[in-house]
Amino acid sequence: MERPEVPLAQLHSFVVLAEEAHFGRAADRLGIAQPPLSQQIRRLEDKVGHALFRREPGRLTLTPAGREFLPAAVSALAGLADGLAAARAVGTGEAGRLRIGFAASLALTVLPGLLRGFRQRFPGVSLDIREMTTAPQIVALLDKKIDIGLLREPPREPELEFRTVLDEPFVAVLPKGHPLAATRGVALEHLAELPFVLLPRAAGPGLYDQIVAMCASAGFTPRIGQHAVEWQTVCALVETGLGVSLAPASIRRIRLTGVAYRRIEPDTTRTRVAIAWRGDDDNPLLTQLLATLGRSIR
Repeated sequence: MERPEVPLAQLHSFVVLAEEAHFGRAADRLGIAQPPLSQQIRRLEDKVGHALFRREPGRLTLTPAGREFLPAAVSALAGLADGLAAARAVGTGEAGRLRIGFAASLALTVLPGLLRGFRQRFPGVSLDIREMTTAPQIVALLDKKIDIGLLREPPREPELEFRTVLDEPFVAVLPKGHPLAATRGVALEHLAELPFVLLPRAAGPGLYDQIVAMCASAGFTPRIGQHAVEWQTVCALVETGLGVSLAPASIRRIRLTGVAYRRIEPDTTRTRVAIAWRGDDDNPLLTQLLATLGRSIR
């Protein structure tokens, strides 16, 4: 059965007339003359198929059909008002949902300040935070499963935009009982004969290749004894004596009693942290987050 369409103006006029119970007062409140108001009510009654008002000298009351219709009309207008307010909030970036991917190590640096600043400015926005290594973030961005990525050494990808957030130095991650842990700085060539614990290349090709290149510049290829997909696990495996590692300096915030972090000498290589998003993404929340990011890292 086809449902008749009811113009919003007719609904509004009906609700106001029901509240005022007087054509003159309702017309004044609506800012129209009485004849157009009467015409709107007649058209609405034609759609309903029944009179909505009982018109008597000096008295205007709702019919049973009018009393039944009034709550639905009020609800429809309220729902529209709520929908308009919600749409405006999303359009201005004050509400909605933002899906953010982040590399685990960034929970130790950029992420807390970014989220704290954004939540303070936009408490009505729902944040969906997902821990992901760099390669899965790129795939999720391209597949529109996340809106923003915080990652390390991002690859070139023409569909994505990137903004550098910071550049971090590297540190050597050593078992605390190793002789090199007694020094203030470590030359890379001193790690040449030791087994390494690293993230698998598939998790972050850019960072992995950067670490291998650092070792190559020191005259050796790292002998990888173990892989781990999280930096926390990398550090834990180093603590057990299974090897050493090279990691971004923020890893020093992972405090394990059996692990020592020492700067690399000479300190010439940096790992790039970037924020990534789709170039065609017109979500206003993205603009707001980028603005918050700028303030959080000053």
